[in-house]
Amino acid sequence: MKDKIDSVGIVGLGAYLPEKTLTNFDLEKIVDTSDEWIKTRTGISQRRIASPEMATSDLAVLAANSAIKNSGIKKEDIGLIIVATVTPDMMMPSTACFVQAKLGIKEAACYDLNAACSGFIFAVIAASQYIANNTYKYALVIGAEVLSRFVDWKDRSTCILFGDGAGACILGKVNEPGILSAHTGGDGTLAHLLKIPAGGSRLPMSHKALDDKLGFLKMEGNEIFKIAVRAMANAAEKALSKAGLSCKDVDCLIPHQANIRIIDATVKKLGISKDKVFLNIAEYGNMSAASTAVALCEAVAKGKIKKGDILVIVAFGGGLTWGAIVLKW
Repeated sequence: MKDKIDSVGIVGLGAYLPEKTLTNFDLEKIVDTSDEWIKTRTGISQRRIASPEMATSDLAVLAANSAIKNSGIKKEDIGLIIVATVTPDMMMPSTACFVQAKLGIKEAACYDLNAACSGFIFAVIAASQYIANNTYKYALVIGAEVLSRFVDWKDRSTCILFGDGAGACILGKVNEPGILSAHTGGDGTLAHLLKIPAGGSRLPMSHKALDDKLGFLKMEGNEIFKIAVRAMANAAEKALSKAGLSCKDVDCLIPHQANIRIIDATVKKLGISKDKVFLNIAEYGNMSAASTAVALCEAVAKGKIKKGDILVIVAFGGGLTWGAIVLKW
């Protein structure tokens, strides 16, 4: 992509979090763990869980409606819908197609994007290109996940980490600078570190796969920790460099809300003051592609981001993937 995308920015934000809250004390009754153990190692106190009748597209639509309302645009002017998710409603069609139908936006292009926890950043970058070259006037980008359906609730190394939620933004042409730069990357040779083994063409779902719990998320946390810190710090620095900025210019950093120790180590490596970092990991845990989307929405709503601020959104996820976006708000 170009080092700088002129006049493309976020014109509306929205989020949806399921009503049900699952606390660490609730988890103590399910798996061998404790509130102190979880908070010390992850920074998470609770997470949201979608009701049984809700699929990823349902969460996505609620976040999208909020973003559309806050943008003040007509939904009919949206020409593109991208849903970043690793927990689609089904293998085919895309969750974005269900979202388009539920929103009643006829003929808008729609597709899903899977870059795991980096998905929202990847999707915003992709959508911004369509806006920049005038293919579409407005694009709807959503990060949405129902991860609770893909974790083994007897595996304390993973079930304590993840939650459900959705965040959305509307992208369009703006008078202010908007998106200044971005950087993305990946390393497919490390795909084995974070995966859901069964359900695809390599290992179709079967009775044996279900019995072996291969339809659930598998993660090698210790290996990911070291790589995540380095990758997120490098992505943020490279994105800032493309914009002609440095970490000293950052007014607000929104990191992927995966683990407080990863965040703290990344922030220390970047040399950014902790009071400039927005956190909601304690309330929601890791929502994969929804994490940075929801955090951005909340940071703006709580006044942590002001007009003219330099904002960096950075994430790391399965693939392995990583990415960062620099915006002037």
